[in-house]
Amino acid sequence: MTDEATTTDAVDPRLADRGLGELAEKMGMVVTELTAERAVGSIPVEGNRQPVGLLHGGAYVVLAESLGSMAANVHAGPGRYAVGIELSASHSRSATSGRVTGTCTAIHLGGTLTTHEIVLTDDEGRRCSTVRITNMIRERR
Repeated sequence: MTDEATTTDAVDPRLADRGLGELAEKMGMVVTELTAERAVGSIPVEGNRQPVGLLHGGAYVVLAESLGSMAANVHAGPGRYAVGIELSASHSRSATSGRVTGTCTAIHLGGTLTTHEIVLTDDEGRRCSTVRITNMIRERR
């Protein structure tokens, strides 16, 4: 097990049980903080670039949606789960190396819907993308 995997597993025991999901793991995602109100994680630029050398726009969205959905599932609690129903992304800068970090902050934590904003920054702290996700909370059957 790598140090990054250990860090992610230590953030929340559910991550050790469920993992981050196949796509997030393939992208090299690491989660360092996870609550309903705030989640932080990152991905490497290398291995997630488009052919011209920029981090793929979809990679920003995968990181953001993963963080927003994990935070929403923490809020949902036992016996319930959250599923994304709407997402919007605005890319304002391109990363070409290093890591991109997403900081997810709750905007609304309701009984049936959650909304989170995720700000994605490069290693210099410059905003590269802003994503907003709404999740619907459902009862497990």
